[in-house]
Amino acid sequence: MCIFIREMSHTDIIQHEGIVESIGADSVSVRILQASACSSCSARGLCRSSESKEKLIGVRGHYPTLKVGDSVVLQGYVRQGLRASMLAYVVPLVLMTIALFVGTHLGGEAAGALAALLVLTLYYVVLYLLRDRLGRKFEFKLEVSG
Repeated sequence: MCIFIREMSHTDIIQHEGIVESIGADSVSVRILQASACSSCSARGLCRSSESKEKLIGVRGHYPTLKVGDSVVLQGYVRQGLRASMLAYVVPLVLMTIALFVGTHLGGEAAGALAALLVLTLYYVVLYLLRDRLGRKFEFKLEVSG
């Protein structure tokens, strides 16, 4: 279940209920059910468009009172989701489009397609290499529910 909250400070928070799967020295793994917008509809059993997936989310921090199997609430900011969407979809689309046009202009359609794929590959390699640094910008908080 996803809950959207608007606080007084105009900071948007998204909350997901989850179950603690494992606990490490400085992190906790939480399993959440990521559901589509229509998953709470009463007709979802008859409709084929509804979908949901289980996700395992790593949360940095030391939580000495938690045990495996505890119910928790995972909190994150909407702006983190917007930033992630920009990095995952918008920036690569813009880079790929620019590379396609420049490559097509300089060397034809094949060169444009190759340039677009090359730029896209390089972009995702750079994101992978920066994953630890980016991970610090996409942190979640935990609250024990109950």
